[in-house]
Amino acid sequence: RRGKSFGYQVLGFGSGGAGGPFIVASGGTPACGTIDGDFKYHTFNGPGTFCVTAGTCVANNDVAYMVVGGAGAGGFGVGGGGGAGGFREGKNNCLTPYTASPLVAGTGITVTSQGYPITVGGGSAGGTATQAAPLLNGNLSTFSTITSAGGGGGGSHQSNQIGGSGGSGGGGTYTWAGVHVSIPAPASFKGAGDTPNVTPDQGFPGGKGWDVWYSGILAGGGGGATSAGACATSSGPGGGATGSGGPGGTGTSTSITGASVAYAGGGGGTAYGIHLGSINPGNSGAASPCGTGKAAAGPSVPARDGTTNRGGGGGAGGGPGPDCSGAGGSGIVVIRYKFQ
Repeated sequence: RRGKSFGYQVLGFGSGGAGGPFIVASGGTPACGTIDGDFKYHTFNGPGTFCVTAGTCVANNDVAYMVVGGAGAGGFGVGGGGGAGGFREGKNNCLTPYTASPLVAGTGITVTSQGYPITVGGGSAGGTATQAAPLLNGNLSTFSTITSAGGGGGGSHQSNQIGGSGGSGGGGTYTWAGVHVSIPAPASFKGAGDTPNVTPDQGFPGGKGWDVWYSGILAGGGGGATSAGACATSSGPGGGATGSGGPGGTGTSTSITGASVAYAGGGGGTAYGIHLGSINPGNSGAASPCGTGKAAAGPSVPARDGTTNRGGGGGAGGGPGPDCSGAGGSGIVVIRYKFQ
């Protein structure tokens, strides 16, 4: 009897004292993670904590990640499109195989047994005539050592503001100081992307605007994860000029959640004035809906918001008038790892 009792005690101690070879973690929605074959992914649509119990096999403690910042709002008053939130992704190709974006870094993050605070950046609210471009910028998202910047707000002619810089830059338009010179707006009027600089780049700049003498003002699109916002276009100066605002820059897609989903497209710029009824979209295939606005040749069309938890830039507002620009889409953090 003593031998059996002693043996039972040893067995009980051994089964409770040793950890498994894989990561055990919680946090996000749902808190226990979502199963995808032999992998789990945790989705954070808002702030939280990724709580980790590391596996006994150190090689299995590497996680893939995607961190997207909140996007910028479109500019008000012949505004540029809002810049997409910064996009960053990393994975260990051998440990966490899936179809990643072209922007993926060559390594994931090795985690230890602790809690990792998660920040998910909100997108900027839509702009008004009194706001400065920096106030239209989105907010950053973070996981461990990875930070993705918020997108830059679109420039606003009516508020005399240039496009904001950020993960991707806001589209530019003519300020009052640069109006009526019949050339594209200076490069300094658009927002810079990949600010601060990281490798691979987290985003691209916005596009430049255009002035067509006294016919009207045209604004550039916001930058996206894989391309710059397009510049506004014009057929030439004078009363017969036509043109359009620039489309938003292209975002990117990843299958970190098991299915291909697009993120971080830029918002579209708008146009206002005589003969300028054309308004271009954001990159709808890359998570940003159309950026629309008001033109003198047509009815008022409300600006559209960037997609929630995709980091899509807000659509530009029309000019001049009470129309507000579209809000930037909020960011997201996703963490993926092998659990069995």
